[in-house]
Amino acid sequence: MSPYSRPRFFPSPESTGEDGLVGIGGELSSEWLLDAYRHGIFPWPLAGGLLAWWSPDPRAIIELDGLHVSQRLARTCRSGRYEVTTDRDFRGVIDGCATAQQRRHGTWITPELRDAYCKLHSMGVAHCVEAWHDDRLAGGVYGIALGGLFAAESMFYYQRDASKVALVALVEHLRTAGYTLLDIQQLTPHTERMGAREISRDEFLTRLHAALERKVAPWSDRPRDGGQRVTS
Repeated sequence: MSPYSRPRFFPSPESTGEDGLVGIGGELSSEWLLDAYRHGIFPWPLAGGLLAWWSPDPRAIIELDGLHVSQRLARTCRSGRYEVTTDRDFRGVIDGCATAQQRRHGTWITPELRDAYCKLHSMGVAHCVEAWHDDRLAGGVYGIALGGLFAAESMFYYQRDASKVALVALVEHLRTAGYTLLDIQQLTPHTERMGAREISRDEFLTRLHAALERKVAPWSDRPRDGGQRVTS
């Protein structure tokens, strides 16, 4: 499918308002999700669990050469405190994103969304980076990889800095593998401190189209027996 084609299941995101609401309802099937991400749209349920689809303006990204790593975080990454792997425990990472900190009763990651992303993971489209401490999952980040796009969905930690260590490793992996666009959807004070910035939806969609055409090193090259260590 050409990235310049119109979405199959959605209105064109350019036709939406600044809040970015593209539509309500639909399905969490792999077909719907892939159509969404290929056109700059992502699911985010409303209060009560009603499924909604978004393409906000502006859009937040992290430039792969623009991640800000503090001296303290750099020392943590070098210290060996955390072992960093890819795709060793995708279900554990998405469960952590749904329940860690104060999210258990306020998460947007519904059981249906968890199952949908786990299916995409089984298809080789959704991936995660984990940080481990003493053989226990301490933090991580997960998202969708299509061409040169990585759409980061969520991150979590059980131990201090574990999610940041995973993010540093993710950015290094994406840069090395030839990715060009790291989408984080919305800017927060936390991600802004780490170098995230906002761009217009038009610029994002232009960069998305180019990213989808890129050939990158496949995640399937990773070892299947316990994940791949990522240097951080």
